[in-house]
Amino acid sequence: MRAPDPPRLVHLQFRRFAGCPVCDLHLRAFVRRHEELAAAGVVEVVLFHSSEAALRPYVTDLPFAVVADPGKRLYARFGVEAGPRALVDPRAWPVIIVAVARALTGLLAGRPAPPTAPEGGRLGLPADLLIGPDGRVVAARYGDHAADHWSVEDLLREARRPRRQGRAA
Repeated sequence: MRAPDPPRLVHLQFRRFAGCPVCDLHLRAFVRRHEELAAAGVVEVVLFHSSEAALRPYVTDLPFAVVADPGKRLYARFGVEAGPRALVDPRAWPVIIVAVARALTGLLAGRPAPPTAPEGGRLGLPADLLIGPDGRVVAARYGDHAADHWSVEDLLREARRPRRQGRAA
C-alpha cells in the first residue's frame, strides 16, 4: 500500500491506542462495509500510536492496513493532537459507554481486554484524512473528542465529491 495509491483514494484514519474500545467500535463499521468502500475506490489505512507488539492482539481480523506509530511521527506530521477533551467532552460519553460495554462482552467471548495503561496515553484525538491519487489531502476531519470521526457514510460522501485541489500529504 502506498499513499498516494493511483487511481484510488487513501483514507488515513488516525485512531488512539491499541485496544481502544471507542476505536474498535468505530472500526467495526468500516470492517462491515469494507467491500463497499473498496468498490468506491477507497483504501483504508489505520494508524495507532502504539507499537506493533501492542497492536497485534487487537487487529488480526482487520481487512485493511494497520500502521504502528508509537513515536507519533505521522500524528505530528499531519497535525493530529491529543488532549483531555478526548474524554471529558460530554458528546463522547454515550459512545464511550457503549464501547466499554462492548469490550466487556468481548472479554466473555475471549477477546483481549483493553490495556489499563496504553502506550501513548488515552488522550489521543481521532483524525480522518482523504488522500487523492496525486498525493494531496482532498478532505480532512480533526476530531474534537474521542468519538468525533467520519462515519462510513461521511467517508463515502467525501469520496464521491468532485476532486478539488488539496495540499500535499
